[in-house]
Amino acid sequence: MWTVIHIAANRAQAELLKSLLESEGLMAEVRPAGISMLGDGLFEVLALESEAAEAREILCETGGCQ
Repeated sequence: MWTVIHIAANRAQAELLKSLLESEGLMAEVRPAGISMLGDGLFEVLALESEAAEAREILCETGGCQ
């Protein structure tokens, strides 16, 4: 099952985070989450539930969490 681990401000940021997670050997997906007033919309970055904690840790270590 997929779990949302981050909400990105736009598709480019979401795809960058997805690539980062995949480069660390984790599975990741991106899906639209809503409309943003500043860009092309909000996007969810998802990881497998079994890898979610590790994925969040990777994002935080690389400055991707807030």
